[in-house]
Amino acid sequence: MKRIISVSDAGKLIGNGASLMIGGFLKCGTPTKIIDELLANNIHDLTLIANDTSYPDSDRGKLISNKRIKKAIVAHVGTNPETGKQMHDGSLEVELVPMGTLVERIRAGGAGLGGVLTPTGIGTIVEKDKQIIEIEGKKYLYEKPLKADFAIIYGTKADRFGNVYLEGSTKNFNTVMATAAKTVIVEADRLIEGSLDPNMITIPGIFVDYIIAINQ
Repeated sequence: MKRIISVSDAGKLIGNGASLMIGGFLKCGTPTKIIDELLANNIHDLTLIANDTSYPDSDRGKLISNKRIKKAIVAHVGTNPETGKQMHDGSLEVELVPMGTLVERIRAGGAGLGGVLTPTGIGTIVEKDKQIIEIEGKKYLYEKPLKADFAIIYGTKADRFGNVYLEGSTKNFNTVMATAAKTVIVEADRLIEGSLDPNMITIPGIFVDYIIAINQ
């Protein structure tokens, strides 16, 4: 059985300076309650690994707006003007990564691989300061794997064994992030009794450490 904890307890697990993967694609499939708890606890100097920085007044975007993030490794920042502002004034370090490359770097971290080779970014600013490897006449960028201290992910349903079901497009980054962090916290809309139908399981419980049940 996995440990069922409150949002308050989950917030206490994450300290200043932690690296943090947060699932979601903009507002879709994002664990909002624990993000609010981090804000309430004044947790700061975080490294954020996510698809995007959302909107200034929403989920991950609120961490940016309240200057709780020191570095963001993301694929997209265009919906949050505050991210661009902090990039330009030097208060926020941003590493922009092509979305497919970002997913593969996280997957590599979760699988214990040494990195990935991708042609994406060759001949562009993306290749700056990166190792270029040529294989059979084609150039590839070597991209390092990504791992984090914590992954905070969303779940539509979870059982007490830690198995998680994600509905539709809420799967997005949540599934791969569950494999690539030392501690994985699932913010589930619903905790069910018994166990999920094996055919419904999106994330196996072996990857999950803690569950927050929003509507138990």
